[in-house]
Amino acid sequence: MNREELIAEISKSAKVSKKVASEVLSATIDTIQMSVKKGNKVTLVGFGTFESRKRAARIGRNPQTGKELKIAAKTVPAFSAGKKFKELVK
Repeated sequence: MNREELIAEISKSAKVSKKVASEVLSATIDTIQMSVKKGNKVTLVGFGTFESRKRAARIGRNPQTGKELKIAAKTVPAFSAGKKFKELVK
């Protein structure tokens, strides 16, 4: 499912126009992204948790040459599915 299909489903389910559904989806995504960027967790009970995680620096290998290279430490976004979501997908 792509963004447009998701907006159409939200529109139909919530009985609102596609424009309103699109604005609400965009606002939701923007809010989650800004909260995670600030280092906050966003928990949607039953759905999951969005958070940032730190990855330590490590040594990797170039698969073409086999030469070692340094991979810098960084912070990445992460999602953990909630119990209800996990059970639904089983």
